[in-house]
Amino acid sequence: MKDLLLITPPFTQLNTPYPATAYIKGFLNTKNISSYQIDLGIEVILELFSKDGIRRIFEKAIDLKKTSENSQRIFALRDEYIKTIDQVVLFLQNRNPTLARQICSMNFLPEASRFNQLDDMEFAFGNMGLQDKAKHLATLYLEDLSDYILEHIDSDFGFSRYAERLGKSANSFDELYLKLNSDQTFIDDITLKILHEKIEMVQPKLVCFSVPFPGNLYSAFRCAKYIKENYPHIKTAMGGGFPNTELREVKDKRVFEFFDFITLDDGELPLELLYENLNKSENLEFKRTFLIEKEEVVYKNNSTKHDYKQAQVGTPDYTDLQLDQYISVIEIANPMHSLWSDGRWNKLTMAHGCYWGKCTFCDISLDYIKIYEPISAKILVDRMEELIATTGETGFHFVDEAAPPALMREVALEILRRNLVVTWWTNIRFEKSFTKDLCFLLKLSGCVAVSGGLEVASDRLLKLIDKGISVEQVAQVTRNFTEAGVMIHAYLMYGYPTQTVQETVDSLEMVRQLFEMGILQSGFWHQFAMTAHSPVGLNPEEFGVTPIKQEILFANNDIDFTDRTGIDHSKFSFGLKKSLFNYMHGINFEIPLQDWFDFKIPKTTIHPDYIHDCLLEEDNFVFKSNSKIIFLSKNVIAENYIKTKKQNSWAYTRITFHLKTNIVAIDLEQEKAEWLIKVFSENPVDSSKKITLQQLKIQFEENFEDFELFWFSKPIQKLKDNGVILSL
Repeated sequence: MKDLLLITPPFTQLNTPYPATAYIKGFLNTKNISSYQIDLGIEVILELFSKDGIRRIFEKAIDLKKTSENSQRIFALRDEYIKTIDQVVLFLQNRNPTLARQICSMNFLPEASRFNQLDDMEFAFGNMGLQDKAKHLATLYLEDLSDYILEHIDSDFGFSRYAERLGKSANSFDELYLKLNSDQTFIDDITLKILHEKIEMVQPKLVCFSVPFPGNLYSAFRCAKYIKENYPHIKTAMGGGFPNTELREVKDKRVFEFFDFITLDDGELPLELLYENLNKSENLEFKRTFLIEKEEVVYKNNSTKHDYKQAQVGTPDYTDLQLDQYISVIEIANPMHSLWSDGRWNKLTMAHGCYWGKCTFCDISLDYIKIYEPISAKILVDRMEELIATTGETGFHFVDEAAPPALMREVALEILRRNLVVTWWTNIRFEKSFTKDLCFLLKLSGCVAVSGGLEVASDRLLKLIDKGISVEQVAQVTRNFTEAGVMIHAYLMYGYPTQTVQETVDSLEMVRQLFEMGILQSGFWHQFAMTAHSPVGLNPEEFGVTPIKQEILFANNDIDFTDRTGIDHSKFSFGLKKSLFNYMHGINFEIPLQDWFDFKIPKTTIHPDYIHDCLLEEDNFVFKSNSKIIFLSKNVIAENYIKTKKQNSWAYTRITFHLKTNIVAIDLEQEKAEWLIKVFSENPVDSSKKITLQQLKIQFEENFEDFELFWFSKPIQKLKDNGVILSL
């Protein structure tokens, strides 16, 4: 028996658990509150995509004459799907790697319409290893089956979402309520069967649903309905990203036929109080909680307790989750893009909220963005080591709104100090703090990728967004990361208020050039959505948009609006995404922008060398006295020799550094070489204190003259260019 059952309802990710319940369980451990967590999504997927599940799908009668040609083919090959499904899933769980050879033989998997795109992908396949190519083919195989399920079994199915349309902009609860009072679907039957088994095993007093996205909402309500009908003594609560943004003004009493409580924002204290209330009948305390009182929806926030600091919430705990059962898929043959769907990642957060907190399209009025609180590098790396010990996984995804560069630097140094071997990636702002040296340091610590918001690649609109960056700056930062060997994904936006057609075309040209220069590896276009808690949503008149008012009884986040430009931005969607798909595979940069669209667009006003020219300026010879200097190599070999010219002799030393991938050698006057070797030995990378450039200058000038001349000399520049010396 456990006090709390924590549930992530279907569906989020196939490859790794969504971290909310693990975060909460880690906190509950610090309070000795017993809990059990389940990811219903992966458990439903595994039952659905099994030999028995697929057989049951094909047992449902269909009218072959009226169905699509694609479904006819899948149905005709049903025995092949039933035969292969279990082995394919085992392969995608990394438990059957030898199957890759059969999959890549191209005569093992049954193929339907998803495989039609393969002709376009031969270029990408050339850059993929055997295992990745097989994962991609197996993903297409699953997507074919998903298409069949959508057409004949459940039109709301999706691998990372379920009945998403019911949660998106659902100002009224009517449609969702109607669906909940209709017959259960095939997916519901599987979900509720597993839920029943878990409740019988755990026997919780309180079931808490974490609902991060609209695509989790319907299943959360369906599960809560089942609990209310079959276990009326169990209390139910909902929290997570969806209620935090969408249900801040919920008024419909029918919602509380399913849930006793809806909590907002950080969940630790609200849940702790709900747990304490289970054993009390009076003096009940709540933190940011909706409930029914006297037949009315009320919002209770009567606790005087303060939310917990990030250092107090404990390490995420993945216990109970079936970590070896997750499925790695590769939807697009792009190494950066695959990070979201391939591999198991431990999730952590460097800082609560966003240190920038100004972007006008973002929900910066809400606590999860507004309240910025970083965690110390030591605590973060302690948590990393703890998670490695408990999960056996050394991959980490820091799920920050935007990871702070200074903290990233300290985390990287702490990882190097402890000699850890980890792989990690995170979300950033493309700001000038990401110098060439910092990017190299992050790479050395295990950083393989970053994602960040370029949004609209237009300086006018970036200023209107209050992004605090320019296109030139983005180009330089992406160059720095790329040269360090770190992949970059850009979030791209179109349809921002007052954006013109010319600016959309010019933005696409900027993106094309970034990809062609090889300094951007992946991206995704989003159409601007006005949200209720963003500066645009709160002050629409300042941005030239007019909201379309509706009565809000249920969800309130996305707001319909009219833009004074009158432009239908949605018509750009297909062309923007198709061009990006090509650019991500490194092809078709020469195709005119007009060819991506089936309507007339203006010619770009951006010079074809704009991004190239942004990368020409270097600031290698700027003396920054407060920079911290890091000496990375311990493998130093010194060899003295005499240099003679016209009967004059000088004592020189050749210093050789053996790096992981190359050898770097420089020649210095013997006395300066001895000084430099001494500096290397006295300032190892695992030292807790770092020497500054000013301190280095003082030490140097105790023995020699003109430190700047030495620091910017060709030999030292060579060490800096090869990452032997870093200036941060």
